[in-house]
Amino acid sequence: MNFDPRFSGRKFSSVGTRPIRPDGVDKVTGRARYGADFNMAGQLVGRVLRSPHAHAKILKIDTSKAEKLAGVKAVITAADLPDLTDGDSAMYDVLDNCMARTKALYDGHAVAAVAAVDARTARQALKLIEVDYELLPHVTDVDEAMKHTAPLINDTLFTEGLEEKPVKPSNVTKRSQFGHGDVHQGFGHADFIVERSFKTEQTHQGYIEPHACVASVSSDGTADLWVCTQGHFVYRQHCAQLLGLEASKLRVTSSEIGGGFGGKTHVWAEPVALALSRKAGRPVKLVMTRDEVFRASGPTSATSIDVKIGARKDGTITAAEATLRYSSGPYAGTWAEIGAMTAFACYKLDNVKTVGFEVLVNRPKTAAYRAPSAPMAAFAVESAVDELAKEIGMDPVDFRIKNAAQEGTRSSYGPVYGPIGIGPTLEAAKTHPHMKAPLGKNQGRGMACGFWFNFGGQTCVDLNIGMDGSVSLAVGTVDVGGSRASLSLVAAEELGIDYAQLKAVVADTSSLGYNDMTDGSRGTFSSSMATISAARNAIKILRDRAAQTWDIPVDDVVWENGHAIAKGEKYGNLAALSLKEIAAASGKTGGPIAGHSELVADGAGVSFATHICDIEVDPETGAARVVRYTVIQDAGKAVHPTYVEGQYQGGAAQGIGWALNEEYIYGKDGRLQNAGFLDYRIPVCSDLPMIDTQILEIPNPNHPYGVRGVGETSIVPPLAAIANAVSNAAGVRMTHIPMSPPRILAAIEAERGG
Repeated sequence: MNFDPRFSGRKFSSVGTRPIRPDGVDKVTGRARYGADFNMAGQLVGRVLRSPHAHAKILKIDTSKAEKLAGVKAVITAADLPDLTDGDSAMYDVLDNCMARTKALYDGHAVAAVAAVDARTARQALKLIEVDYELLPHVTDVDEAMKHTAPLINDTLFTEGLEEKPVKPSNVTKRSQFGHGDVHQGFGHADFIVERSFKTEQTHQGYIEPHACVASVSSDGTADLWVCTQGHFVYRQHCAQLLGLEASKLRVTSSEIGGGFGGKTHVWAEPVALALSRKAGRPVKLVMTRDEVFRASGPTSATSIDVKIGARKDGTITAAEATLRYSSGPYAGTWAEIGAMTAFACYKLDNVKTVGFEVLVNRPKTAAYRAPSAPMAAFAVESAVDELAKEIGMDPVDFRIKNAAQEGTRSSYGPVYGPIGIGPTLEAAKTHPHMKAPLGKNQGRGMACGFWFNFGGQTCVDLNIGMDGSVSLAVGTVDVGGSRASLSLVAAEELGIDYAQLKAVVADTSSLGYNDMTDGSRGTFSSSMATISAARNAIKILRDRAAQTWDIPVDDVVWENGHAIAKGEKYGNLAALSLKEIAAASGKTGGPIAGHSELVADGAGVSFATHICDIEVDPETGAARVVRYTVIQDAGKAVHPTYVEGQYQGGAAQGIGWALNEEYIYGKDGRLQNAGFLDYRIPVCSDLPMIDTQILEIPNPNHPYGVRGVGETSIVPPLAAIANAVSNAAGVRMTHIPMSPPRILAAIEAERGG
């Protein structure tokens, strides 16, 4: 059946309501099973030995003493994970990150692993493994790593994207450039120019649940993996490739997920657990400690960004330029490229240029964090935009409204926009009560805009109708933010039945066709599109069964409000058949009734938000407190408004922590000094105000209901909004994230001349 994904403008009965979340009871009563809650008979405990050095050559690993320890069933090194990547450099990096081969590239890099009968024996075995290292110079700062005098981290990498092919390897793995027009000419037409440099420190996603998995490899080559992940199909592909398994013989089941935010889109310990199980011949459970999560799983990039923006006296921006340097850990990445694409995406610009540099450092492999790379770029650009508005003498909201992108605008990264929400979010911010509320002593107000692309991708859904009229929906996108409830609402909407009749489950990789990773805010967008398609396919069968029952042509049967109806006066004596009635008779009319859909969801629809923030700064200590916070964002169509509001608030809360407190702190020895929540401080309830939300709905023309992804955009504006508020409260421009009390106090004292 052909599926038309275009927006239809229909009225809704289920979509847009706020039913109770289906996973809520299990989660608050402790019945929900997360990564560490699963066990297999006879399972062993896995533990990983990690490098204590930031950069070192591995000369020799002696595991003999550990292997002889009673209770140890397997010990592995890189030799047990041979290179099967067939020249795929990205997969080789994944392999090397899971288990160091010739060099340890950061503090926490895995070098060996054991499986033993209990945790005590496993820990004891790790102490018996002897590793001979040759220490090498290290570099952990993104700017230092770009210098020609910096230690070379990977001598096989040469900078891509240069006009001339380099002859020497470099820590800069790629240069990316975006834009259009002539920025030099544009700056020549400017009456005011603001030019500043900014830095942001590395942060972690801060998910409460650590990485955890249970792996079991049988002698016949079949395997099972239970894991907390954002994409179990991708984990299957990667693990199968790295271990030489057939993908169809590896079944991966995703557990409930205790937070991911992009950090659980990469394999870290899973290939190691599978290799241990294969060698030991028994299931292996491997759970990272909090220390390991910080030291060895993916944080964000640290960045160094230069921004230059010029405008006329009337407030028209004439040119905008940015150079963005992003750390990627010891492996090549695309983080600066994404930052360069998002930096000026909110604005209509005739002359714009962004250049991004991917930089290797001796830190953990960088991973996504909710709209990866965009928050740092927005911090720099929106700070400069605020400063430029002040120079011109314009209200910062009016300045942004004047220059905001709109439908038909050519974006700074290339594509032409369709219907978008940046203008409406700014207009809503201008009239919001928050913007007019009085400020107290030592308080400042800031605002900022944010953008995210959103993605679609490969998606598969099964919809099965039981003989009792209940409906089960099997999806392959992991529920990281409420998608099971949202997809049930969508199915209820299409079928015309009550939400309570539906049960959505995340199927394992052997029960459903391939689904892409749940990232890029694609979960509800792509799976709702597939759910609509699957439901409509099921409705076609329901109509056909009703036609059989009545012995009339199927074209004379329509589906309305959960019932098959024979249309036309000649069928006036035929009573409507409900879904439940048709399902009850399915055994006599052709068998089970189901709808299936597999598609590539395109046209995800870009997303924009505007945030407003009030901050109070103590001028004596530099301590900053968020007094009030408001999120205004375009959702396209809010399928489950409560979940949408939760996404807005969650992104803002994480952004507040990032802006004011959170950062990786490395010592001169290149070792992480604050690998735990005691010293790496994420916000708690007492740190946050009640976060107000306003949902706007500018329909996405490429989705039947107008849906856009909402999960990531909300973390893009906070760094800038808070920086602008702190700068206004303290009377000095803040350019370094996080704005911890010592940094704010130092800036205040420097401004005073102290």
